[in-house]
Amino acid sequence: MARFLIQLIVNAVALWFTALLVTGVHVTPYAPDVGASVLTYLLLALIFGFVNTVVGGVLRVVAFPLYVLTLGLFSLIVNGLLLLLVAWLSGFLGFGLIVDGFWWGVLGALVLGIVSWLLGLILRPVTARN
Repeated sequence: MARFLIQLIVNAVALWFTALLVTGVHVTPYAPDVGASVLTYLLLALIFGFVNTVVGGVLRVVAFPLYVLTLGLFSLIVNGLLLLLVAWLSGFLGFGLIVDGFWWGVLGALVLGIVSWLLGLILRPVTARN
């Protein structure tokens, strides 16, 4: 359970950094205060984790030949589509992620992946199983 919470917080922080760095990716909180913004990022991280696990797993299996053919570069397209899907799903909730276009989604997914990876490296001793 602790690993899940740490991963959720890592994804929320990575989404925050992505929204700061990529001009085509925005987050709209459901209320203007700081607590609502933090909760919005945590909810978006939860939605992103669910979409990445369920839909992303299926897409990665189906698109495996394209991964091999493009030497893994197709993963950028798949991750961009998953980020657009998260933006679409969070739009139904009335708040959340806004991605201005497909290529902003691809760039946002790339930044999100790099930031998540770096935070994972930093927090690896905390989440390691003993």
